[in-house]
Amino acid sequence: MLLIYLSSVWVVGIFAGSILKLPLLFCLFGLVPLALLFITRHRKSVILASLGVFLFVAAAVYSYSSLYTVDESRIYFYNDIGTYEITGVITGDPDIRDKSTRLTVATEEINLEEGWREVEGTVLVIVPRYPEYRYGDLISIIGELQTPPRLDDFDYQGYLAHQGIYTTIYYPKVEVLDEGHGFQPLAWIYDLRKSLSRTLAEVLPEPQASLAQGILLGMRANIPEQLNSDFARSGTSHLLAISGINLGIMAGILLSFGLWLFGRRHYLYVWLALVVIWFYTIITGMNPPVVRGAIMASLFLFAEALGRQRSGMAALTFAAAVMVGISPYILGDASFQLSFLAMAGLIFIYPVLRNFGRRIVTARIGDEGFLVSILNVTIDSISATLAAIIAVWPLIVYYFGIFSLAGPIATFLLTPVLPVIIVLGSITMLFGLASVAVAQVLGWLVWPFLSYMILVVSGMGSPSIASIDVDSISPVFIVCYYVLLAAIIWLHGRWSKMRNLVSGAAGVMKAGVSTSQGFSQRLKWAIAPLLVITVLVVYTSATMPDKELRVSFLDVGQGDAILIQRGSTQVLIDGGPSPQVITMELSRQMPFWDRSIDFVVLTHPHQDHLAGLMEVMRRYDVAQVLYPSLDYKSSLYDEWLRFIDETGIKSVIACAGQRIDMGDGVVIDV
Repeated sequence: MLLIYLSSVWVVGIFAGSILKLPLLFCLFGLVPLALLFITRHRKSVILASLGVFLFVAAAVYSYSSLYTVDESRIYFYNDIGTYEITGVITGDPDIRDKSTRLTVATEEINLEEGWREVEGTVLVIVPRYPEYRYGDLISIIGELQTPPRLDDFDYQGYLAHQGIYTTIYYPKVEVLDEGHGFQPLAWIYDLRKSLSRTLAEVLPEPQASLAQGILLGMRANIPEQLNSDFARSGTSHLLAISGINLGIMAGILLSFGLWLFGRRHYLYVWLALVVIWFYTIITGMNPPVVRGAIMASLFLFAEALGRQRSGMAALTFAAAVMVGISPYILGDASFQLSFLAMAGLIFIYPVLRNFGRRIVTARIGDEGFLVSILNVTIDSISATLAAIIAVWPLIVYYFGIFSLAGPIATFLLTPVLPVIIVLGSITMLFGLASVAVAQVLGWLVWPFLSYMILVVSGMGSPSIASIDVDSISPVFIVCYYVLLAAIIWLHGRWSKMRNLVSGAAGVMKAGVSTSQGFSQRLKWAIAPLLVITVLVVYTSATMPDKELRVSFLDVGQGDAILIQRGSTQVLIDGGPSPQVITMELSRQMPFWDRSIDFVVLTHPHQDHLAGLMEVMRRYDVAQVLYPSLDYKSSLYDEWLRFIDETGIKSVIACAGQRIDMGDGVVIDV
């Protein structure tokens, strides 16, 4: 309790320093309680009160100086007063969007009238999608330093401030000065992540590919807007790695699944959860919100192994205090708040829901058998999800303005397939590093489960009754909710005298040890593969191409894209301006298993014809390209020429009078 008390005082002091300035002399108020030492026997309480005052004031002073000190050594001192040249290093994995890339740059120097001056601070730089940049690049930037705006429906300035970013630069002139200035192991992780992402894009159609990237790699930028909205409205956004909240849910699910597989022998179920969570954290790029969530989840899991979740809560509170002390701005970060509350939900709420569900199963069915094991794993997974939802939903409504009514049902339907997607998707990615052909076959196996998830999410997120849009929610309501929730938890513990309420998952899932005794092992493991193979065979048979000539004018917005098909031959003419849109359109027109295009034609290298084609060239096995030889200067066209040269794709320079025979009666006249 002492550690929880001191950590809480420190965090409250950090919060106070974020909204007001306290003089350091206020520390002297800490001496006031000491006068009571001579007139009371509760000396320990007096000393703790004095220490709390000192700690509170010190935290407030430190927080204010960290957040609001602005001088010429900080890059945001130069916001909104002109164009400058700065140098800095790209400190994160470039966030590649549909038509742009976002770079997080740690500044080093700024060029002023009197010469170069050292500065510090992080800048968000928005640049065109091409050319590509890498983590660790030392770059020169010439552009206008701007303060992030406050939008009508979104506090964009506050959102970036919680990440320590107070300056943005839009579409500046950028030059790469040098490479390899980052932390080399992290550079390897980013390169691995990029390769794994590319494998998924090559072997899966859209939107299954972008969904797999979101679940397995935390890369959500390419998920279609409508699908993102369906996830939010169906209450299943936690499946997409939005923050540390899904790590909390994952920890609960992995504990249940691990106990079902291994029982309590040598705490293998805890080690399984730790390995999966940190592997996930690494391949998602070691992003700070995910790392913070992984640390909190690890503390929960270690406390589970020790059987002392009271210690887990103390360690969780202490870890939060340390994180806030290192970076005071994260106290207002939504991902940090959601991560902490989700873990607290696992410690206090999850055991109550889990035990309640298990008692029902035991009373109705018994405590042994394969069906009981499956039901227990399902109940544990749903309990972990509901515990996190109960702990965080007011903040989700506050930050995102939406409350899902369909969340529990959608979670129940999706929980069984999520581990399958994670396992098969991970195997597909890893095999893709060695052989894309093998990865494509494995991709066929994961495709039905991703399609099922999309079907459920779209169905549960579409009805108007699936969610409630909330314009605003009062902070007073949030405070009252958590006070009431804490009171209910405390009363439950007092009334039921359950010591393991605070110890979270101690003694967790006794019934989970029983596995499939009395059930045929061969039959158990054969049912699911047979069902998947049946679905694949039926769907493949239904989507086999015929011999009809089909010409499809793809809806790519401002620009052109035409797909010509006959039998197994496909010709694509131009790709429109959006990589995301063209890949979605091709996925609608082509079978999921067909990842090849025989002939790609670029009529001219303008952005609204070429931008989409670049992504097509990366995702599909293109046999041949046809394009005109033009003296045209653009970074996008340079990337096109470089890609063709590096990959060795057969290319033909277009000229009038050409006739190209594609076979199957398909002839192209230029």
